[in-house]
Parts: sequence; structure tokens; C-alpha cells
Amino acid sequence: MESVDLIIVGGGPSGLNVAISAHKAGLRYIVLKKGVLANSIYHFPRNMTFFSTSRLLEIGAVPFISHGDKPTRQEALEYYRRLKEYWKLRVNCYEEVLSMAPSDSGYLLKSSRATYQTRFVVVATGFYDTPNWMQIPGEDLPKVRHYYEDPHPYIDQKVLVVGARNSACDAALELHQKGASVTMVIRGGEIHPNVKYWIRPNIINRIAEGSIPAYFHTNLLEIKETEVLLGGPQGTFYLPNDFVLAMTGYQPNYSLLHRLGISCAAGDTGIPEHHPETLETNLPGVFLSGVICGGRKTSTYFIENTRDQGELIIQRICTT
Repeated sequence: MESVDLIIVGGGPSGLNVAISAHKAGLRYIVLKKGVLANSIYHFPRNMTFFSTSRLLEIGAVPFISHGDKPTRQEALEYYRRLKEYWKLRVNCYEEVLSMAPSDSGYLLKSSRATYQTRFVVVATGFYDTPNWMQIPGEDLPKVRHYYEDPHPYIDQKVLVVGARNSACDAALELHQKGASVTMVIRGGEIHPNVKYWIRPNIINRIAEGSIPAYFHTNLLEIKETEVLLGGPQGTFYLPNDFVLAMTGYQPNYSLLHRLGISCAAGDTGIPEHHPETLETNLPGVFLSGVICGGRKTSTYFIENTRDQGELIIQRICTT
């Protein structure tokens, strides 16, 4: 059994940021990642462009080089690979954290590969791995997707896009441009106001001209093999359908938080219990970092406004 000072759960931007601060402080640490490096970004749409500039996404004093002001998914993946190599970070991919229990000198943490003794733990797992399910009949059909990567599988297909935020609008526009027959179903009365400023007018215009039909104040009620049932101001009705892209958002991995013993607020927020200044949870020596601090309020924290958390946490650890 290996003994370390710190286990970092999650290998995205926040986890790597904590690892860099731990490296600079001379701590023995390991980053455990159940998927690939920067797994959430890897599963973003292949042609996605970030809202933030490359400068605001930089961490660890390593420049983020991009061809335009707004970096792409591919440029971000290259950046985080380069960041890992520059700092020689110890990242174990494909190693899932299973459980954690208190010990005399901290915690015993069990993964899919090993058991570790650690004094401190930082949870930086984000939320993109866990979609918000619609809880409707037919959602488990193979034609239903909660992630959109590439338009090619949907060419000449009838695709229903559920949602009105960035992921839904990005998918609807690209699918329409590449030859899919796209329809949107939206619970509210408009495209969300926080949609990227270069995307929102485009999707509004496509809806207005009728090239992307959109049903507002409408819910998806049931999914069948060749059609979907919608319900809204015009009553209930069926539409022919080949695929459903449920862009309904994501949430933290509450199953993991429960297994670790981290308490979370009840109700809509689901915010994991943590001190707002030290980021320490209800478990002594266990911290949060990154977007997971916002619970289900997934638009609260981003890469650019959590870049100081790694240094803050490591300073706290070093003075404990």
C-alpha cells in the first residue's frame, strides 16, 4: 500500500491546477482519474469553441497558445497534455475511486487498482460525467443521447434537440448546417439569454425563418422507436423521430460524494458542504476544487474563476 500526502480525485483543469501547486510545494501526491486526461473537455463537441479567451484559461504559468481569441476543444486538449508534461504531473488515468475511510493518519482510499494511505484529499471531479435525466418513458432507448460530439451520424435523420442553452443551440445549428432535419423542444419561452453571443442571434434567426422548428413552453413526454410525444400550449402531439439529443444539463457525481462521506445540501442546489474560504468539506482534510463547489448550480464556477483554488488549498494543507 502506497502512502502519500495528497490524493486528487479528478484530472481536469481544477485537478491539474491543484497538482501543480502540490508539486511546487514538494508534496507527494497522485491524481486519480476514472477516464482520460481532461475527460469532460474530451467529451465536448469536436468543433466546440470556448466562451473564455485562452489567457483566462491558463494555469500553472504555462501559456495557452490558440489560433484565435477563443480556443477550440482540440487546442484545449493539447494545452492540458502539454501542461501535464511540463510539470511532470503524476496522473493515473483509468483509475476510479471506489471508497474512502478514516485512518489514524488521514484516510484509506480504495481505487479500482490499489489502496492508498493519504493525509489529505481534494475532490475536483466537475459534473459533465453525470447528465440530468428527463425521467420519461423511452429515455433508455439507444437513439437517445445526452452527449453530442459530431454531426456525421445524424445526416438526413430527424433529430429532436431538447434544451435551449449552449450545448443545445450549438448542436442544433451544426446539425442543421450538415444536413439533419432538426427540431427543438424548449420548456421555457425563449433561447436562454446566456447562450454565447455569437450563437444566440444565429439560432434565433434560424427558428424565426422556420429552418429549425422550435416548440416553446413544451415538454418531451415520451420517446418511441420512430416518434416522440410532445405536450405544450397546442396540446399533445407526435412527431416522427430518429434521434433525441437531450441537452438537459449535468450535475456532480453525487454517488461518489456519498461514497466518500461528503455531505451535500438538500433541495435544488445540492451544494457539497464546504467552507467558502478554505474549501474544506465536513470531513477534516478533505477539500473541494472547481465547478463541483457549485453543486447543481453549474453556471457558478468556471476554469477562469477557480484558478486560485489550488494554491489556496495547498497553503492550507501545508499549514495544517
